[in-house]
Amino acid sequence: MKLRELSTHLGLSPTTVSRALAGYPEVSAKTRARVEAAAAQHGYQPDKRARALATGRSFAIGHILSSHHKEELVNPISGDFIGGITERSADFGYSLSLTIVKPDQETTTFRKMKSEGAVDGIVLQLPRKNDSRIALMQEIGMPFVMHGRATGIVAPYPWVDVNNTRAFHRATTFLIDLGHRHIALINGDETVDYAVRRRAGYHTALSAADIAMDTAMMTSGPMTEENGHAAVSMMLKNAVPPTALVVSSITQAIGARRAIQEAGLVMGRDISIVAYDDDLSYLGNRQEVPVFTAVRSSVREAGKTIAEMLIHQIESPQGEIRDRLLEAELVVGTSTGPAPQRA
Repeated sequence: MKLRELSTHLGLSPTTVSRALAGYPEVSAKTRARVEAAAAQHGYQPDKRARALATGRSFAIGHILSSHHKEELVNPISGDFIGGITERSADFGYSLSLTIVKPDQETTTFRKMKSEGAVDGIVLQLPRKNDSRIALMQEIGMPFVMHGRATGIVAPYPWVDVNNTRAFHRATTFLIDLGHRHIALINGDETVDYAVRRRAGYHTALSAADIAMDTAMMTSGPMTEENGHAAVSMMLKNAVPPTALVVSSITQAIGARRAIQEAGLVMGRDISIVAYDDDLSYLGNRQEVPVFTAVRSSVREAGKTIAEMLIHQIESPQGEIRDRLLEAELVVGTSTGPAPQRA
């Protein structure tokens, strides 16, 4: 069945049917549901090439990863994030174009994508302080949404972020309330803004409890199992080892648990762990009693939100600049307990 035949069957104009299937906000929910039901019943699929010719758009969203961060492609956190973008984009008839470039070619690639009309908008990830990509997107007129925020940027821009500072303040305070005074931070890459905010939350909680900062209790690096294992293995050799850990991802937390077991210790009894990013499709922590105590915020849902915001921006370019701050939920599992008594 062709578009004109479907529109005749519904008694609607081809334009209305096309806009309903594309998810345009000006089409009522009732009409959209009726069109979608008829399209499904008759096996109608919009012709993307025809849509592109009619609208001058590619119906593709771009996501560029620097080759410096290419390991993100196999990171389960990034996998869920990209999955959320792809899933929600498809609801609006868009696809995701993923590209890996060298850091010194990033600006050229963005400009080329815009001039060639390869994508209609860009998802930016891993924001840095004073991130120059924001000004570039605004200069070339490319719709974009940032996953996270860039400290130092004053002008408004669209972003979706988790309140990382509050999440890590809450995680650290939870451990302090359990009696812990030797609390380590296993952070992500602190050249990226979210990790800076997480360290700030950790610092603020320790300061509020009059606990002195100890550089031997703080480390940062890739959010991998290997990194979590290496960091905790080293800290356990300190003259005063930690009794608790605040960890930036569940992958690092799994490595930390391995280091604890290798040292003949018991997680939750001898050393407590609060993890982050535990709500993943293939690495979940949603048992009836979770293994890890965690501050939880779904990165997949963040990807869906970003896709929806970006498509709204593409299709309503004169609309207001939107941003959204998400809050993390504290989930208590078996990985935490009272601070152990030490001689």
